[in-house]
Amino acid sequence: MMQVQDVDLRLLRMFVTIVECGGLSAAESRLNIGRSTISTHLSDLEIRLGVILCKRGRSGFELTDAGRITYQASLDLLQQCETFASTVASSKHSLAGRVTIAIIDTLINDPRCQVAQAIALLKQKSDKLQFDIHVCEAREVETAVANGRCVVGIGVSRHHIRGLDYLPLHHETNYLYCGRGHPLFDCPDKDIKPLLASADVITSNYLRDKDSRNDGLNYQNSASAYHDEGIAHLILSGQFIGYLPEHYASSWVEKGLFKAIRPERYSYQIPVVLISQKHSSKTSSFSSTQTTLAQAAIAAFTACHGIADRA
Repeated sequence: MMQVQDVDLRLLRMFVTIVECGGLSAAESRLNIGRSTISTHLSDLEIRLGVILCKRGRSGFELTDAGRITYQASLDLLQQCETFASTVASSKHSLAGRVTIAIIDTLINDPRCQVAQAIALLKQKSDKLQFDIHVCEAREVETAVANGRCVVGIGVSRHHIRGLDYLPLHHETNYLYCGRGHPLFDCPDKDIKPLLASADVITSNYLRDKDSRNDGLNYQNSASAYHDEGIAHLILSGQFIGYLPEHYASSWVEKGLFKAIRPERYSYQIPVVLISQKHSSKTSSFSSTQTTLAQAAIAAFTACHGIADRA
């Protein structure tokens, strides 16, 4: 019978991250290590378990049957470890445990973002709380909350997942930008339409709402990005145009490096939401301790956003 050690828990956490990111390359930024190192650790885990967890290579990333079983078992084990630590801590009759929060990138640039204030409020309530912040792509925020990896998430979503609650906090306005050096940056108004028709537009998996924009632009998949920072790099190259939140792009606009293209026409809004599990749902994967932490986090976020009456 296999004895689980600390190194196994670290490898299992890495494996869970790989699966949630959809592959080794996509997990590099989340794990902050290179693909070759990730591959080595994954091979170590497979040797330790005595099974092949996934197929990886030019054909793409795909879990084996053993990999799918191991992924679910890993989620259960890691949650049990967290529950044990939180239960022991909460035995002292105070709010205690690890508050894990998943959040989309760049929100810190938005003056309406209240993550720091919510953390401060929670810390003031109890000095026995620990905090983990996971910066994720939008879909990963929902997945992290749905599988119990995080107690709450701050993200954007147009297609809600069953079993999750979505509380609107505010709306984020996105504009279509080009960078200095792009033909659209200083072109006369009469040339905008033909230049837009031939412009390379960045495809973003970040929002998953390209169809809702119905902007008539030509998406050829010549450039794609999963995070706003990636989109910004592509726009700064002067070769592509793409959508970014106004609060994130404003610093480059002020420096004369970005320009919004016909903002009255090419813009859209999307709600920024507080995501949590429906704890009354039979599908909730939270322990009682996680539920308590989630409720405390929800109360802190809604209070900081001035909507405590909806908590």
